[in-house]
Amino acid sequence: MTDAVLALNTGSSSVKFSVARASAPGAPLLWGAAERLGTDKAMITLHSHDDGRQEQSVPGATHADALQRLLAILQTDRRDLRMTGVGHRIVHGGHRFTAPEPVTPEVLTALEDIVPLAPLHQPHGIGAIRAAQDLFPDVRHVACFDTAFHAGKPFEHDAYALPRRYYDEGIRRYGFHGLACQSICTALRAEGFPLDTTRLAIAHLGNGCSVTAVENGRSKATSMGFSVLDGLTMGTRCGALDPGVILHLLRTGHSAEEIETLLYHRSGLLGLSGLSSDMRDLTASDRPEAAEAMPHFVARVVGEVCRAAGAMGGLDVLVFSGGIGENAAPIRTAIMQGLAFLPGRDGSGVETMVRAAREEDVLLRAAAQVSKGR
Repeated sequence: MTDAVLALNTGSSSVKFSVARASAPGAPLLWGAAERLGTDKAMITLHSHDDGRQEQSVPGATHADALQRLLAILQTDRRDLRMTGVGHRIVHGGHRFTAPEPVTPEVLTALEDIVPLAPLHQPHGIGAIRAAQDLFPDVRHVACFDTAFHAGKPFEHDAYALPRRYYDEGIRRYGFHGLACQSICTALRAEGFPLDTTRLAIAHLGNGCSVTAVENGRSKATSMGFSVLDGLTMGTRCGALDPGVILHLLRTGHSAEEIETLLYHRSGLLGLSGLSSDMRDLTASDRPEAAEAMPHFVARVVGEVCRAAGAMGGLDVLVFSGGIGENAAPIRTAIMQGLAFLPGRDGSGVETMVRAAREEDVLLRAAAQVSKGR
C-alpha cells in the first residue's frame, strides 16, 4: 500500500485531478480532467504512466457527475493507494484566507458565506470537499485559495474608489487564478529564470481569463477584482463593464437574479458570437459573429496587458497559459501584434512564453504538507 495525496481542481467548466505519492508530490502517478461540463461535448480524459491516455465521452455531465466518476476510479481501480491528504482548489478566500487552510466545519461555513462572490466556482469547490470527505473521511483536507497569491498588493491596485469603509468591510480587488500564477512562478524558478528581476505578465486565458502583473514573484496588479466577472472577455462572463449598464438594467425592470445570469452565463464569447463560449468552436466557424467575437477578445487582452505593464513601469516577458493561451496560436499571434509597440528589456519587444498552469502541483504539495500533521 502506497501513501498518496490527491489534488482536486474544480473550475467553472471543468474538474481536474492528480494523484501522487505523499513522499514525491511533484511526480503524479495518475491525472486527468473532465472538461466542457454541462455541454453535449463533455469529456473525461485520464492519464497514467501504466495505462497511458484514456478518453470517455460523457455528454451533459455536471460537476457532480464528473467528481463521482473520478473519485470512483480511485476507489475501484487504484486500491494500492492509501490517501493521506487531499488538496482542494477554492476560488475565493475573501479577506480572511490568505494561505492554505486545513478544512474544518468552521472553514466550510466561511466558504459558503463567500458563494455570492464566485457563484460559478465556489459551490463546485465546496461540493468537491464534501464529496472527497465522504470518500476519505479520516484524511486531512486542505483548501488552497486562488485569491491568496494576490494578497498584499499595493493599495492603489487593491482598492476601489469607494468610501474607505467599504474597503475595510472587504470590498476590494481580490484577484483570481492565483494558484495558476503560483504554479507558473514556481516552475520558472525551478528552470533558473530570473523571476526577481523580471517584469512579468501572466495572461491566463481559458473559460475564465485574467492578466496578472508579477514583480519579485508576487502579484502587483491583476485584471480580476472583487468577483470573477471583471477584466477580460471570457467564455460566458462579460469582463469589465460600465456600472451604469447594471443601473440601467435595474431601472428598466431586470431583477438582480436576471442580471447575475446575464453577466455570468450569457455574456462573453458566447454572448458576442451567439454560437459558443469555446474558442475552438469560434475559430472553426465561418459565421461573421464568430469573426467579430475573437478580435473583441484580443483587444481586451491587449488592453489589460498594457495596464499590467503600466503597474510595473514596463514589461519584459508575457506568459500565456490556460486552454486558449496554450493552444490557440492564432490568438497569441494577434495579441502580440497588438503589443508590438511595447519595447522589452533589450528594446526589441516583449519576450513571450507558453507555460501550462499546473494548479494541481500546488495542491499536491499542500496536501502532502498537511498530511504530515496527521
